[in-house]
Amino acid sequence: MAFSTNGGDEDTPMADINVTPLVDVMLVLLIVFMITMPVLTHSIPLELPVTSQKKDEPPKQDVKPLTIAIDKDGAYRVGAESQDAVDLDTVKRSLMEVAKDKPDTIVAISADKEVPYDFVAQVLDAARDAKLAKIGFVTKVEQQAGE
Repeated sequence: MAFSTNGGDEDTPMADINVTPLVDVMLVLLIVFMITMPVLTHSIPLELPVTSQKKDEPPKQDVKPLTIAIDKDGAYRVGAESQDAVDLDTVKRSLMEVAKDKPDTIVAISADKEVPYDFVAQVLDAARDAKLAKIGFVTKVEQQAGE
């Protein structure tokens, strides 16, 4: 139901829909999605651990893990039973010594939930510098009221 503008007057309303702005917007959106899609699909290769053990069975470890505890004040403690706070340089030296003796040692990081991530990242960097690849995080299991 289009009206002809050839023989009519100039004041006659045009009944055709102008789709040019719609096409322009759609092309801009298409280009934006084409540019952002490779960024969204970038992946980091990970080797995730696989377990075949039963839920109630404790994990078997050949090497005792080296526990590094970080309290909410940012103090480090090397060893599961240690109560002595040490600085980051001492942690780095301990990790280097352990890496020389047992390069497949597991580093278990136990951090308070209020610790800024920077303290944890410094321990991760120290472990990477010592060439220790097996790193885990110690978590606390909260007991539910019904158990």
